[in-house]
Amino acid sequence: MTTTSLILIAVDLVAAAVLTLGIYYPRHRRRDLVVAFLGVNIGVLAVACVLGSAGVAAGLGLGLFGVLSIIRLRSSEISQREVAYYFAALAMGLIGGLGAADLVLPTALIALILVVMWAADHPSLLGRSRQQIVRLDRAVADEAELREDLELRLGATVTSMTVQQLDLVNDTTLVDVRYRVDRPSAARAAPPASASERSTVRAERPVAELAR
Repeated sequence: MTTTSLILIAVDLVAAAVLTLGIYYPRHRRRDLVVAFLGVNIGVLAVACVLGSAGVAAGLGLGLFGVLSIIRLRSSEISQREVAYYFAALAMGLIGGLGAADLVLPTALIALILVVMWAADHPSLLGRSRQQIVRLDRAVADEAELREDLELRLGATVTSMTVQQLDLVNDTTLVDVRYRVDRPSAARAAPPASASERSTVRAERPVAELAR
């Protein structure tokens, strides 16, 4: 194993730590996926190093990448964001493990993956956009009425909605809704009344009713 390969392995290990412990975990706090991302990265790195040192054909390496990319994890449900982190960890391990004569291009590619993941998953990027699966306690067939009801319940602007189930027997509606959280209004931003203020309001109500 050459010095260049050892440096690339070190670059990949540092990049994997930055990806998982510096970007993903502080934002999403899922410890189990930190272990998974690091395991995928190190595993792919080790296999790629073996394939590179054994002089295996490039087609086998691409086949390995394809097999790893279609692994479906059935233990728990993961989001598309977390799938992106899986692919980032996998790609960095593959780049670091296959080795190269020049350090510049592989290091630049690994750095590019880190920068893209940091920017694309930044909380300030589309931070007000949300997605939820909402089940309403009544069957609503009219889209305009459904949109108005969802906006009233969510306190947000609905940008897209897809009715997944309209149950006329049990009188329910299941909707996949994408919406944008509006800026809090003055009424919502007002601090809650203190206990003394609430007791004053409750004490004044009987007086007002006797005056009537």
